[in-house]
Amino acid sequence: MVLPQFEYLAPKTIGEACNLLLELGSTARVMAGATDLIPPMKDKVISPEYIIDLKKIPGLDYLEYDDREGLKIGALTTLRTIETSPLVKEKNPAVAHAAKVVASTQIRTKGTMAGNICNASPSCDTAPNLLAQGAKILVQGPNKDRVIQMEDFFLGVKKTSLEPGEIVTGIVIPPLAENERAAYIKHAVRKAMDLAIIGVAVKIKVEDGVCTDARIALGAVAATPVRAPRAEEALIGKELTDEVIVKASEEAMNSCHPISDIRASAEYRKDMIRVFTKRAIKQAMECS
Repeated sequence: MVLPQFEYLAPKTIGEACNLLLELGSTARVMAGATDLIPPMKDKVISPEYIIDLKKIPGLDYLEYDDREGLKIGALTTLRTIETSPLVKEKNPAVAHAAKVVASTQIRTKGTMAGNICNASPSCDTAPNLLAQGAKILVQGPNKDRVIQMEDFFLGVKKTSLEPGEIVTGIVIPPLAENERAAYIKHAVRKAMDLAIIGVAVKIKVEDGVCTDARIALGAVAATPVRAPRAEEALIGKELTDEVIVKASEEAMNSCHPISDIRASAEYRKDMIRVFTKRAIKQAMECS
């Protein structure tokens, strides 16, 4: 299928890219890996007049870690790079796994984590994990830089809190403490090749056999990825017995209100939240 006609722009700096985006407004789209951009253009869902390609901008493809700030991922760092990185696998294996289950190897070779979240799909694979782990989104605009907490990034389906002219330049994921563990599980018909029916991300902190902190994030069950605070509360202050985990899983199920669509009914999604929250908690515990 032929792409609609557009003008291709390749700025050399992020400042130039921000100014172009501010000037061109809704007629322009930003491109990193293009894996979430080209398909809807081919299907005539969107027809931007301008494409602003970030790939000519140096310094946006970094993948770093330090003990104070954690894992730092540039806007042009590919999902495949994150998935296969020995550093990510060592420091935060749940992040590597979330990258691994996005689409196909070919897509991950081009697609980026920044692009994945900026697409703001409810079934975004990388978002629940970033939400559960309290990630920060680094943003540059025409006049200033700022940091958006992951919990404030999504506003709705295909909507983010980015302001006119702003571009995501990176993602920072706080380090996991020695007694913290995380996991992400995606449920789909064909695993990585399909969009998620549901996704569950968990981060738990266990001290002296008791859960002292818990964060649970759910994907594909609302207009945006969401936390499940009542499920988290069901874990905190308790030993993680089977009974406690089952209770938390039921609270997660009861906290979401998914829709029915071509991939699954709302009832099925709710039940799978119960099943996969339990699995994700246990998977996180096994990482200890």
